Amino acid sequence: MRALVARRLDGPDAIELVETAVPEPGPGQVRIAVAAAAVNPVDVAVSRGDLQRLGLTAAREQYGLGWDVAGTVDAVGPGVDLSVGTPVIGLSDLLGRPLKTHADQVVLDATAVAPAPRRLDPVAASTIPLNALTADQALDALALAAGATLLVTGAAGAVGGYAVQLARHRGLDVVALAAPADEGLVRELGARHVVPRGADLPTAVRELVPGGVDGVVDAALVGVAAQEAVRNGGAFAHLVATPGPAPLRGIRVHTVLISADGERLHRIAGLAEAGVVRTRVAGVHDLEDAAAAYRKVAAGGLRGRLVLVPGRR
Repeated sequence: MRALVARRLDGPDAIELVETAVPEPGPGQVRIAVAAAAVNPVDVAVSRGDLQRLGLTAAREQYGLGWDVAGTVDAVGPGVDLSVGTPVIGLSDLLGRPLKTHADQVVLDATAVAPAPRRLDPVAASTIPLNALTADQALDALALAAGATLLVTGAAGAVGGYAVQLARHRGLDVVALAAPADEGLVRELGARHVVPRGADLPTAVRELVPGGVDGVVDAALVGVAAQEAVRNGGAFAHLVATPGPAPLRGIRVHTVLISADGERLHRIAGLAEAGVVRTRVAGVHDLEDAAAAYRKVAAGGLRGRLVLVPGRR
């Protein structure tokens, strides 16, 4: 099979599409014939060696690329209930693996996959796992009750967009930070208030919510300025491994790092089937054209995810 890997760790232009042996599933694992796999900023970070430099993974000769996947189960290991032929979505959350989801086939733990949303094509479905799971796990960490107020930074982005939708589904009152051009989009996703990017964030939020919001999902990594919009004793979700804001004024600061969760992913897939959350695809590239997709993701500014498809050999 073919697989996309990073060896030189010199960014998108250095990634390689290699021929390698088809992996076999072990106990509790499934092999998925990949139909589509989204490209995320973390993939670009891996290709540049950022995770190794941050000490998040050991040095290796080869890093597999890709976290999200949508496809069909084509082999199962012992102890797996999923049947061959089942359409699934899944997440490869193990850092430093030599092969991941930007490939023709991938092996994942069965606990990291869920049946794919019906009536959603694989390209759209592949944009769900990493970003929607991150948003949902961040909301769980905040533990806000229905009716509470939530600030979502980067609300037009992939994680932020899912955070707005999932927060609204939980009954939260959402304030979104987004570019003026994205105001209509984030309101469609469920935000009641929109603060334009570039505004004095704490002041603007506190004018809308006197005393400050109850919590923040900081998808844009704004940091302290977003924390200053939170009321005393509120909660803050920090979404990267680097240190987050200090827990000033009794604010609970949670570092939320993604972990695969098939049961949670199954629930989110149900919300996608029901139209509660919607997916956004920025474009599709063949696996052989992956470097172009990586360059676009590195440049930023996308609304939705670029998706790789294996195509025909």
